[in-house]
Amino acid sequence: MQTKIDRIYQSFKLLLFRNDNTNLYSVSYNYSSIKKYILKSHLYSSKNLLFLIRNLYKKMPQKIIWILLFFLTSTNAQNIKSIQLRPLQENNYAAIVPLGSVLELSFDDLEADSKDYQYKIEHMTSDWESSRLLSSQYIDGFDQNTIINVSNSFNTLQNYTHYSVRIPNINTVITKSGNYLLSVLDDYDEVVFTRRFVLYERTTTIGVSVIRSRNTKTINEQQTVQFSVNHPTLQINNPNQEIKVVVLKNNNWNEKITGLQPQFYKQNQLLYRYTNKTNFWGGNEYLNFDNKIIRNKSLQINRVEKKEVYHHYLYPFEVNTSREYSYNPDINGQFVIRTLEGDDANTEADYAMMHFSLWVDTPLKEKEVYVYGAFNDFKLLPENQMIFDEKDNMYKVNFLLKQGFYNYTFATVDIDGTLDLSELNGTFYQTENEYTVIVYYKRIGDFFERVIGVGTGFFNQNR
Repeated sequence: MQTKIDRIYQSFKLLLFRNDNTNLYSVSYNYSSIKKYILKSHLYSSKNLLFLIRNLYKKMPQKIIWILLFFLTSTNAQNIKSIQLRPLQENNYAAIVPLGSVLELSFDDLEADSKDYQYKIEHMTSDWESSRLLSSQYIDGFDQNTIINVSNSFNTLQNYTHYSVRIPNINTVITKSGNYLLSVLDDYDEVVFTRRFVLYERTTTIGVSVIRSRNTKTINEQQTVQFSVNHPTLQINNPNQEIKVVVLKNNNWNEKITGLQPQFYKQNQLLYRYTNKTNFWGGNEYLNFDNKIIRNKSLQINRVEKKEVYHHYLYPFEVNTSREYSYNPDINGQFVIRTLEGDDANTEADYAMMHFSLWVDTPLKEKEVYVYGAFNDFKLLPENQMIFDEKDNMYKVNFLLKQGFYNYTFATVDIDGTLDLSELNGTFYQTENEYTVIVYYKRIGDFFERVIGVGTGFFNQNR
């Protein structure tokens, strides 16, 4: 079924190339004024969006229309917050679990109008393309079903509806290991958001070690991951073709290394002992805040104001290029929803407008700055992009987050789209990161890739 985004894009493309004159008017528009106009007009339906684009095409430069188009097609997603896909075990944040384990998806809709959302599960390849399997070949039951566990917020300034579903359940049982894409669909079968998860077999044992880089140029800044794949019960005839591995840092799919081949072979064992090819920048420990008490100042929160919701102002972070490493325990960019002002954090935790600020000597040239973390699946979106305030000489941004303990950092993106997590907060070999090695296996002639093992390693400063 063609999605709303597809329909808008196709209509827009026809309009765009119908006239060769690209600079129709040199009118100055900005993102905030466009946003206010759209919100004021409530132009969210496909019909109204197309009507708006046709009219604005006559008045606006192409670049502004592209910005507008992006905003319009992402409006629904901005109402969805606090998305989590995790195992039931406490302090486990990775959606990488053994086949048969239970994962719970939960999220909030700030429109609080009890929509009918559905989840859909799709089997993927190791590089996250759709696999060749039919849904009946990897699911016992239905690959798409309605989320029926719905509850409304209680005693909160920000109203919301909380949704949750556990997988597997009575309607959906996954029978094969591999990569999976979980999509949440609205009433029109259009994708609201997606999350990745991995189900693995315990066919192999993966030994992972993390050491200080041996590269003399980056010895103080990088970490090296080395690992072995032990397969005593599995016959692997051609490892170079049958085996693929992915090395993941802090459960963030934006930070991964692929395309590795075994360096050495032993009986029932593959060895990956690279000294440069599996190097990761150490980065720094994540920053954090805790607003489990919404009315008062708490960890890293400088000021609290009550408006339409509570506004929490974090202490400004100052960029220091000569910063040295300082140990600060973190949860590697993740977050935990919690409140001390209610019994059920799912429905009694409130939302606060979090204000982030970043002190710099001068604005960064040709670079964008973002607040970065698992609170939005490590994505770079207009909502978490920081804007430079010349008056205060700092970057600022604010957005809603549910009460809890959060890890975050500041990221930069250059004009080529290169993401850098170290420019503003430094990078050190001592940083305590978590690395996950995922091993995929596909025999010659098979139709899909199995995940035959997962191993995890941490950097130990005292090693």
